[in-house]
Amino acid sequence: MRSGQLSFNQVAAETFRRMLVVSFLGLTLCLTGVAAQSQQTSVVLDGSSKGRIFDGLGAASAGASSRLLIDYPEPQRSQILDYLFKPGYGAALQHLKVEIGADVNSTDGSEPSHMRTASDHDSTRGYEWWLMAEAHKRNPNIILEILAWGAPSWVGGDTLYTPKMAGYIADFIQTAKRDYSLDIAYTGIWNEAVYDIPYIKELNRRLKADHLATKIVCCDEYPGQGNGQWAIADDILKDPELASAIAVIGVHYPLKNGKITTTETARKTGKPLWSSEDQPNSGSEPIISRDWAFGGRILAHLYNQNYLEGSLTATEIWSPITSYYDILAAPNSGLMYANTPWSGHYDVQGTIWATAHTTQFAQPGWQYLDSASGYLPLKGSYVALRSTDRKNWSVVLETIDAKQPQKVSFHLAGGLAATEVHIWETNNSRTFEHVANVKPVHGIFAYTFEPDSLYSLTTTTGQGKGTALPPPSAAYPLPYVDDFEKTPLRHTPKYLSDQDGAFEVSPCTARQGKCLEQVISAKPIDWGILPDPFTLAGNADWTDYTVAADVRFLTSAPAAVMGRIDSADMFQQHDARWPSGYILRVNPDGRWELLSSEYKKPVVTLASGTIKLDRDLWHHLELRFKGKRIVALLDGTPLSALDNATHTHGMFALGTEWNHIQFDNLRVTP
Repeated sequence: MRSGQLSFNQVAAETFRRMLVVSFLGLTLCLTGVAAQSQQTSVVLDGSSKGRIFDGLGAASAGASSRLLIDYPEPQRSQILDYLFKPGYGAALQHLKVEIGADVNSTDGSEPSHMRTASDHDSTRGYEWWLMAEAHKRNPNIILEILAWGAPSWVGGDTLYTPKMAGYIADFIQTAKRDYSLDIAYTGIWNEAVYDIPYIKELNRRLKADHLATKIVCCDEYPGQGNGQWAIADDILKDPELASAIAVIGVHYPLKNGKITTTETARKTGKPLWSSEDQPNSGSEPIISRDWAFGGRILAHLYNQNYLEGSLTATEIWSPITSYYDILAAPNSGLMYANTPWSGHYDVQGTIWATAHTTQFAQPGWQYLDSASGYLPLKGSYVALRSTDRKNWSVVLETIDAKQPQKVSFHLAGGLAATEVHIWETNNSRTFEHVANVKPVHGIFAYTFEPDSLYSLTTTTGQGKGTALPPPSAAYPLPYVDDFEKTPLRHTPKYLSDQDGAFEVSPCTARQGKCLEQVISAKPIDWGILPDPFTLAGNADWTDYTVAADVRFLTSAPAAVMGRIDSADMFQQHDARWPSGYILRVNPDGRWELLSSEYKKPVVTLASGTIKLDRDLWHHLELRFKGKRIVALLDGTPLSALDNATHTHGMFALGTEWNHIQFDNLRVTP
């Protein structure tokens, strides 16, 4: 994740050069301070103008960012999906990139693998298959992409750059088609890892050998990585085989110090250039929200800036939806917010409508009109696009940094339709409203644009604003009880969010019914962090409560019950084994310990000991919190009772190490 302050300050000479102003009214524009009332910018919308092909706007569902969405009840779940993907309703996303799961933490949790061994195969795991199918159901033209963050260990030990990994990706693509009738248009190589040229060629050969039409996007690097995020362009120009293998150059967070980092070498390749992961906040600042004031306004400018400065023809936001718990890494990353499925509540934020101002007015395959794209004299930007029939057109214009109204005249040329122009507006007082219709006279029309606003002008129709409203938010249910009997086998129970490994429902060992089992015994190839497997849920505000579960040892791995977890952002300390909170760990040989874990501090052993237990029987673990008092129990017998105030509130979790163990009868009570 990269977040930061965007700046639209442009040097006056550069602004003038890029404006491409044609004053057919004989007005002379002065960029050094003319009152708005006396200024009028003229733009020629010429359908014969040159420009790159628009590839669309989208989002990346990855890093477990969509984990809680599938747990939403109907009709709210379908309403959320409509706001994300349905044309003419909300964001109308044109791309959906999903993570190829690997049972390893990739930001806000671990996403399950469909092939945990070379012989294992199960495409019902997880939620990305489901999400792609739902997106495709709403928009059959949506462009689907995949990318790996990690991988099961069998593909290569400590690297993804192996022939087995190429086969793993090919199998994912084939599975999407066979099991879900989905066509994967693009695949990457390894998220934010320095690229490997022989592997890129190997992956390309494998795709061709399997007769797959999926193309390669490379290389999904962020600024400062390796030889630079655009270094692949230099290699493409030197290596015809590599150039043939790569269809698109994609980079992450290309905005640096207020400027887009696209190199001239990248432009010379002739490849489409994409911002294949982006955010309104593209530096190091935390994400405040995606409401209009804090996210929508910035994104409104960024979409235009990516093309005007960077020649970037697609932008994909991480993530489509904030559907993960707030105590995890990079909260508020989504275009909208939905992480309380027990309540059905969601929030359609300003970034949805900032996106809609492009996606509802231009489709992939449309062409940018460079001679009618540029910057306004009193701050603001505009891009123009024409449809594939060379008749219809749209202009997306923002005045986010402007302080005064600006009148702009448009002159239609080059065969563009001079039919009625529909104008839509978003700002602090309007949200995606159809505010005016203007009829050109002799191919000319004018409109005055208010400051701090976003507009779309178009000859097309079919745009719309969704009307579904959510129920109010509610806290996580307490008491909370789950015996896992209602969860299908090999699936994850509602609300539990795996942070490493995979906790799935299995037949119980030595008792009737279903149990929760951690099933990953070989450490996957990681993506920078590798905590011990644990699964998380609850309310971050909880203070006094008891968390308890039955446990059955299946291997030498310990059982852990955790509480008052106040942060599970594992990126705060890359080598941390546990979240920030209290942890009761019991080993099958009877050794136990009560720990306090904080990031960037030594783990504190509050109490420890050894108790006699039969590892072949079920046991009951329990942690009680009341004020400073913490009580740890095993089978109803206190192991420790002590006072500690390091963690005063937080969520609960169940955990272990990298091996099999079962839990049952999870209970959280006040």
